[in-house]
Amino acid sequence: MKAHLLKVSPQSLRSFSIRRDNVSYFYNQYHYHPEIELLFIDKGTGTQFVGDSIQRFQDGDLLLIGSNCPHYLRSDNIYFQGNPDLGVSAVVIHFDPAIFGPNFFELVENRYVKQLLEKSKLGLRITGKTKTAIVKQMLHMLEDSKNNLILELLKLLDSLSQSPEIDMLATRILEHNPSDKETARLNSIYNFSAKHFKRKITIEEIAEVANLSSNSFCRYFKNRTRKHFSHFLNEIRVEYACKLIKENQFQVTQVCYEAGFNNFPNFNNAFKKITGKTPLQYSKEFIIS
Repeated sequence: MKAHLLKVSPQSLRSFSIRRDNVSYFYNQYHYHPEIELLFIDKGTGTQFVGDSIQRFQDGDLLLIGSNCPHYLRSDNIYFQGNPDLGVSAVVIHFDPAIFGPNFFELVENRYVKQLLEKSKLGLRITGKTKTAIVKQMLHMLEDSKNNLILELLKLLDSLSQSPEIDMLATRILEHNPSDKETARLNSIYNFSAKHFKRKITIEEIAEVANLSSNSFCRYFKNRTRKHFSHFLNEIRVEYACKLIKENQFQVTQVCYEAGFNNFPNFNNAFKKITGKTPLQYSKEFIIS
């Protein structure tokens, strides 16, 4: 998938950026940047696209997104309805590995940090006690305007490099091109799909969004994502179905239709293909005995 090159500016008197974003919704553009991104989602829910991975994000998630890894966070539709009582919040660190010098990560002492940064090119989710400790350190850094925060950043990376509580998100690195003129088209496809996945989306309809013929759209989308559009759409629906099952607000048969599937056999097959489990098997994991 081609993505937009985003330019990230370091903050004044700092060689890297750390900030809190309090906004109406996340970030709504498929992009990449040479800077490594550590993102703590303090508040907000939606769908995240990291490389070829499509998953849900929620309050408390912590992600490490490596250099030039294309990614896109799209908040749930409810955040776009202009409700002043809703909003999302995140703490974000951006840093270019080059700030440490050309050979810094070649030092033997930094071999595990180097491995971490390589893995982060596929996107990582940090969990457990590691997440708790890293978030605490990030919040401290956010409020600290006096001390040498570059040392704190190195400590943070060292802690992450030694943790087993890290999950890889994508399975392969997707190509990108800073001169690509297709950014607007791809963002339109992503936005439309994330907004309307609960209903039937025909190839003709999504092709019109992309300003392509139906046949051209199918070739275009498969060439750039290495997925058929139907599978891509089912991934979004299944991730949303997982959310509904975890929340236990609907019976599994109801989840099928709430997530945009038109019959239970299709839902069951898609769910098992993507998660490795049937919806009923998945739901039993969240039954409180």
